[in-house]
Amino acid sequence: MRGAKSAKWVTGAIVVAMAATACGGDKSDSGSGLTDGKVDPNGTLVVQTSEPQNPLQPANAKESQGHRVLKSLFSGLVTYEPGTGKIKNINAESVTSSDAKHWTVKLKPGWKFHNGEPVTAKSYVDSWNWSANTKNNQINSQWFADIEGYDDVHPAKGEGDPKSDKMSGLKVVSDTEFTIALKSKVSYFNYKLGYSVWYPLPDAFFKNPKEYGQKPVGNGPYKFESWDHNDKIVVKRFDGYQGPDKAKNGGITFKNYTTADAAYNDLRSNNLDWIEQIPDTSLTNYKQDLGDRAITNEYSAIQDVAFAFYTDQWKSIDPKVLTGLSMAIDRDTITKTTLHGSRVPATSFVAKGVIGYQANSCGEACTFNPEKAKQYIKDGGGVPGNKISIQYNADQPHKTWVDAVCNSIRKSTGIECVGDSKPNFKADLDQREKKQVKSMYRSGWVLDYPVNANFLRDLYGSKADGNQGAYENKEFDELAAKADQANTLDETVKLYQEAEKTLAKKLPVIPLWYYATNAGQSTKVYGKMPYGQDGDPILTDVQVKQK
Repeated sequence: MRGAKSAKWVTGAIVVAMAATACGGDKSDSGSGLTDGKVDPNGTLVVQTSEPQNPLQPANAKESQGHRVLKSLFSGLVTYEPGTGKIKNINAESVTSSDAKHWTVKLKPGWKFHNGEPVTAKSYVDSWNWSANTKNNQINSQWFADIEGYDDVHPAKGEGDPKSDKMSGLKVVSDTEFTIALKSKVSYFNYKLGYSVWYPLPDAFFKNPKEYGQKPVGNGPYKFESWDHNDKIVVKRFDGYQGPDKAKNGGITFKNYTTADAAYNDLRSNNLDWIEQIPDTSLTNYKQDLGDRAITNEYSAIQDVAFAFYTDQWKSIDPKVLTGLSMAIDRDTITKTTLHGSRVPATSFVAKGVIGYQANSCGEACTFNPEKAKQYIKDGGGVPGNKISIQYNADQPHKTWVDAVCNSIRKSTGIECVGDSKPNFKADLDQREKKQVKSMYRSGWVLDYPVNANFLRDLYGSKADGNQGAYENKEFDELAAKADQANTLDETVKLYQEAEKTLAKKLPVIPLWYYATNAGQSTKVYGKMPYGQDGDPILTDVQVKQK
């Protein structure tokens, strides 16, 4: 949610897997060598990842690393069609509503978990009730807040223990049917159901959720094999899988790397089959190094720098100061030089390719103007301490651009700016969630579902789990609530566009640039890796060459 790569929060967004879209570069594999040889249907892949932040439980991953593993092990009710973003049923036979408040879900029969248990309506309802319960400390529990009875299982802080262990809005009708009653209308609720938080859980989970998080049992195209912490997670193809996206390979090893350079060296020597992001140090020559194995592909994610509004520095800040800091950043030069043209300067708070994206909602705050930047900061009373820091995770190539952003702010305004590195993405997220960020932090978000609400309500709503900087904007909250109660998706999207415009008055973050995948694959991969709108390869569709 998923930041981008390296959120749902991308390490480098969560993220909902989209069906395949074309990769950048030559669209034809003919004569390239990528399709030389024969396919080994049992061949396995090694892909780059980092240590997941939390145990592998569906509602406990807000970052792309854990989410990537979870979506290999589970399948949910729906996903989305390529290009259009339209709903595509997976485990669901149908998801319907006549009023956007009362929903009926019918399941395809015959699905089973990897331990042989049937996947039923109860599997979903029990999973959601447990995940929403405040006693279970699931990081994405807020996703269930639309459902009637959520407040009974997840009371607000300071209001005591849950009154119930079940949300009144969930009713099992039969093994293959259940109903959902929402507190109020949410026209895009069926879109939200593609995210990992909504996955079903087997009865075995509830006997020991903690142990399960280390050895998860899913219902997806791959089954869990092993987890060597801080080293690798291994999954194997599940031949009993009932879904339309059966794995075309024998399994995946999610391999941990502490630096992008180490991963890139392994890719070049074919000890790694996919790298998430080319290191900044190699962006100028990776296409020459890798040839047809180089991957360039835009996806729906955005990179920001966020303010920790709970700190003394920003708690009572005049919004003019925030605008001035944003205007002090030369996005165009940084994306062209430091990032070697691999990013596009952001002019809004929503990523491209998402329903409801509108350019220029950030207004003048996203336009480089050193003179105005200094004046705004002066008029707003200046930056407390005249120094800022930007926290980031050092296991992905962020240092170079963080330094460039700091240099631009320093040069434009005279304000001291430094990077504040954490050893890995888990450590970075832990600091954010404990509200221990000193000043500002790198924030990247990749779509969970392809509607603008996911980049707005889920990040900047005053009660949203994704609002890690404690941003508050009453006008935004009111417009977002109105958008959620609209009768149709089109109405909702338009109202969220109005809500987005209020963010420019008091910035929750400084939008920097839209993401693109600059990645690579090994010679072992047959053909070009297919990609989804979330910036991840569609691993079930990746084929491996015979040795």
